Amino acid sequence: MQLYRLGTVSDKKAALKQLGVESGGVSIMAKKMELMYFYIKDLRTPAANILKQDALSIGAELAVPGGVITCEKEHYDCILIGTRKHIEILSRKELAQPFGLKKLAQQLKAFLLHKAYPLRIMGVLNANDDSFYSGSRFQNEDAIGRVEAMIKEGAQIIDIGAVSSRPGAEPVSEAEELQRIKPICDAIHASRLYEKVLFSIDSYAPSVVAYALQSGFGLVNDITGAADERLVELAAEYSAKYCIMHMQGTPQTMQKNPHYGDVTAEVSRFFEERIAKCEALGLSREQIILDVGIGFGKTLEHNLTLLKNLRHFTHFGCEVLIGASRKSMIDKIIPTGVEERLPGTLAIHLKAVEEGASIVRCHDVAEHTQALAVWEAMHRSVHNR
Repeated sequence: MQLYRLGTVSDKKAALKQLGVESGGVSIMAKKMELMYFYIKDLRTPAANILKQDALSIGAELAVPGGVITCEKEHYDCILIGTRKHIEILSRKELAQPFGLKKLAQQLKAFLLHKAYPLRIMGVLNANDDSFYSGSRFQNEDAIGRVEAMIKEGAQIIDIGAVSSRPGAEPVSEAEELQRIKPICDAIHASRLYEKVLFSIDSYAPSVVAYALQSGFGLVNDITGAADERLVELAAEYSAKYCIMHMQGTPQTMQKNPHYGDVTAEVSRFFEERIAKCEALGLSREQIILDVGIGFGKTLEHNLTLLKNLRHFTHFGCEVLIGASRKSMIDKIIPTGVEERLPGTLAIHLKAVEEGASIVRCHDVAEHTQALAVWEAMHRSVHNR
């Protein structure tokens, strides 16, 4: 007899099937192989005591502060720990309990209904002369050449913008933005490149978004997070996808002392509100993409927290996009110039994919194609006896 510890088993059902587990047991056992953690804010004290007992009764756990049993305060923060099977049981069991536990049960159930999306690379092209990474700037004929190169390198989405959104960037008039983007849109439409990949317009100017959609673009990348209903209505009219990004402030103000009580909770509430807005205006959740906005009104600690908790945002049933390519958070971890931040970018993006991101927005398409292909191979492989 020999014993060794297994690493992460990504495809749990495949591993069990390879072992020879009977078909009826595969689904049951797979749920027991996935450990889940939930941070619960401001849970009423009676609810905490009930949930603690219910969790313990099935082999799960609720970590609570001292004072919960004696009800010293009215509300407490807690951490629920259990396998997917445990959470499945609790999502049914707590429906019959008082003190807000029915709502908690419904929220837990939403986390169990995970919708899988294919992993895709979004290449970045900036039709301006002031984006923070000079390697992303292309205009006129050079822009189409770069688009074709990124397609060959493995990009399934091309994101094109004509206005820099770097911290402190100078505003550009809508007319100037349209003038910059129009020749590129015309070339994409004339060459029918939109039949090869999905084109995304990185803009929140209605006339620019409208022109791009008319030219064959199929995604609106809105850093204002659906603040302007006209953009959502345009996406609905053209049956396009819509990316809601979270940003605190504006590009001119966002990095001036950004502050959150709980960044994950606040970004989550923002998405909840904006998703509801988009649905009311005709978009489905399959059309909506969520971007937590790394570097947009966040400190390094905020960015790291969102990356660690990124899987939380998959429970909305929308695709999750990560875009940290060559951003300054890398420099804050280890002093590095923009031109030298590819290794840090890959580390962040691979972690994000591990945590549920399905779209990776990047400047370096070929390098990401290779890194993600290797990552997928490692996660597809099943333990061999």
